Amino acid sequence: MTTNDMPRWATAFVLPVLNLLSALLVAALVIHLLGEDPVDSMRILVNSAIVNPEGLSYTLFYASTFVFTGLSVSIAMQAGLFNIGSEGQMYFGGLGLTLAMLALDASLPWWLLIPVGILGAAVFGALWAFLPGYLQAKRGSHIVVTTIMFNFIAASLMNFIIVKYLIPPGEQNTASRVFSAAAEMPRLNTWFPVLGDTPLNVSFLFAIAALAIYGVMVWRSPWGYKLRATGLNKHAAHYAGVKISGMIIAVMAISGALAGLGSVNSIMGSTHYLSLNFVGGAGFVGIAIALMGRQHPVGIFLSSVLFGALIQGGFDLSLEKPNIPTETFIFIQGLIILFCGAMENLYAPVIVKLAKKG
Repeated sequence: MTTNDMPRWATAFVLPVLNLLSALLVAALVIHLLGEDPVDSMRILVNSAIVNPEGLSYTLFYASTFVFTGLSVSIAMQAGLFNIGSEGQMYFGGLGLTLAMLALDASLPWWLLIPVGILGAAVFGALWAFLPGYLQAKRGSHIVVTTIMFNFIAASLMNFIIVKYLIPPGEQNTASRVFSAAAEMPRLNTWFPVLGDTPLNVSFLFAIAALAIYGVMVWRSPWGYKLRATGLNKHAAHYAGVKISGMIIAVMAISGALAGLGSVNSIMGSTHYLSLNFVGGAGFVGIAIALMGRQHPVGIFLSSVLFGALIQGGFDLSLEKPNIPTETFIFIQGLIILFCGAMENLYAPVIVKLAKKG
């Protein structure tokens, strides 16, 4: 029994909600076993991450990065490709952004510098994803295997570049120098003081724009039709005139560019320098977001906000509930991936039966 047997409203809404509730119920059981009240814990998490304006600002800040990694995985899935290399592509995109900033932040005004940094992040992310795409299209190398390897290669390469070339003389911190003020993304609290002193910046608006562009390109353009045809049946798409190898390479480059853009929020919007492991697992969270959001713009946004809320609320919850370690929320993320990915059709037979009776 698959999602193909269910009505669209069930696959788009009911099934993801049931899977999410199942993950949260298991998480509630674990919290109970840790000796804490699950209901009170949920109250603290929601108040910290959603109700409190400053907490909501942090939630949206984290979500801004997750939108880009979720889009990165989603657009590859539309072509039938499982790109799990967004982590490395975002890492490499951060390098492109940083090189542009280090070279130009002393000479360009902010209105030129910021677009150049964004372009550098996208280009480097695209280049890092182009290679697995080319190997898949031209040599038949499986995209899952190559993108996994490229994650490790990116981590090792970035470690070498930062330690060897980017650490300022006399500094011990494994990071580049701080960029000039011209390289800082404008923060939204400039226009909305209620958000407090938080790092939420215009990258959030860029993320919303990216979701809209993704929706139009995938479902409202001839190229998007070819993309989805490739994902549904490569042989049929080939006989319909789609150049499969070219589509695979192009989609992977776009996927990598989107992952690279995730570094803009993290670096230009927050730290203002490149550090080791700045990605912090955002590329892997993108996989869960793409699965849970069903590769739909609205679903990707809501899933990104959910994972942002788990991070933000998790910090405060672990402080107020000492029996709940911060690692618990990594476990909850894993549960969501499990129920929305490997077990996504758990409730499909029941929903199909109910739909037929209705």
